[in-house]
Amino acid sequence: MFLFNAILVGFKEIWAHKFRSFLTMLGIVLGVSSLIAMSATIKGMENGMKEALMAMGGLDKVLTREQDVPPAQEHKADQAPGRTIVDVQALRRSAPLIRVVSPEMALPGAVITRGPKSVRPSELVGVWREVLDMNLHVVAHGRFFNELDEEQARNVIVIGTGIRDELFGSPAEVGREIIPLGETVYVNNYPFIIVGMLQHYEGELEKKKRELQQQGRLEEKKTTVERRRGFGRPNWAFQRKNYTAYIPLNTMWLRFRAASGMDNFPDPRLTDIDIKVAGLNRMDAALQQARNVLMMTHRGIEDFSFQTQENNVENINKTIKNARLSGGFIAAISLLVGGIGIMNIMLASITERVREIGLRKAIGATTFAIFAQILVESAVISVVGGAVGLAAAWGLVALLEQLTPQANAPVITTGAMILALGFSVLVGVVAGLIPAFKASRLDPIQALRYE
Repeated sequence: MFLFNAILVGFKEIWAHKFRSFLTMLGIVLGVSSLIAMSATIKGMENGMKEALMAMGGLDKVLTREQDVPPAQEHKADQAPGRTIVDVQALRRSAPLIRVVSPEMALPGAVITRGPKSVRPSELVGVWREVLDMNLHVVAHGRFFNELDEEQARNVIVIGTGIRDELFGSPAEVGREIIPLGETVYVNNYPFIIVGMLQHYEGELEKKKRELQQQGRLEEKKTTVERRRGFGRPNWAFQRKNYTAYIPLNTMWLRFRAASGMDNFPDPRLTDIDIKVAGLNRMDAALQQARNVLMMTHRGIEDFSFQTQENNVENINKTIKNARLSGGFIAAISLLVGGIGIMNIMLASITERVREIGLRKAIGATTFAIFAQILVESAVISVVGGAVGLAAAWGLVALLEQLTPQANAPVITTGAMILALGFSVLVGVVAGLIPAFKASRLDPIQALRYE
């Protein structure tokens, strides 16, 4: 009963001095809202980065990078063979812990044209069929290359939906989905026939938004879309996949690489060799096995290195951790300032209520009762400020959603709300200790004489 009365008195004090209470709670409101908004923004960044990481091939994907030879082998630098088909064949034959090996030969600066329209793909690569498993692609229409396409170096191409949209029109523009199988496009003036089209890739937020639009429950204005585009590249990993074009590896070599004198027959250098291990728990053993094989094919010259997705995950976690520490520190300072404001106002309130406190002690109120009353009033102010801060945080996050790329849309978590509200209450309680102690120590005789 005492606690209920103390809380009721706390609310009456807030209502009796509305403007002063508002200014007192303002620091808590700003601290709580900034802490939640910061947490939501960082959570959105984390989700976006990890979603992109999975879209680009998953955690079991390993990139074989070209690197300078070690200092001890500098005299052999001109003998370094680079990444070749021989490496691919050796890995497939002699590395059982490697599940998939995908050679790639890219054509930088490629342009795909159809009539007056043209598009620069995010990547135009000569590949084998293994690239579908490597980069988690799905052929939605048509087919992928077969052995005959590879052997005869046919001019066939598989494109993403982004390239289709640029050259043939998007479903939103045309009113229906266009499937351009059998159509001819030109890659750097060489005619290629489209034999397949990859499925459309999109993030979870984009997918939900599209489903709501189809159900007629969401209208997205063009100005909103343009504004979001101005603040970054939403869903860059999915956009990259949608603007991908693949041609047979042998076609790439004969039409573009060997013909231009960039490589020497019969062992062309590859742009990249991607591998997937048999299991994440066998990653180290698989990489050691792959290294042993490549050291044999490279005649002991270590001109290669491995880049795992685990390295990217570690970088993401490190970035998120640093962002949370810095953002949390700034939000904590805001709450601390709010706590100082509560302490000052409670001290001023005690000065105004000296006679009241003296009268209460004179008629039997204990030191603890006075201490608890002031402490509860301080906690009530912080709780109300924290609650207002939670409401303000929702509005702030809604504003941030309009300013951030779609893949990094802020996500409010229950843990962040509990942490922010709990920290605000803690600040209020700590800020009320000194005023409560001062009030409980007042001498009733001197307090009654105070004017």
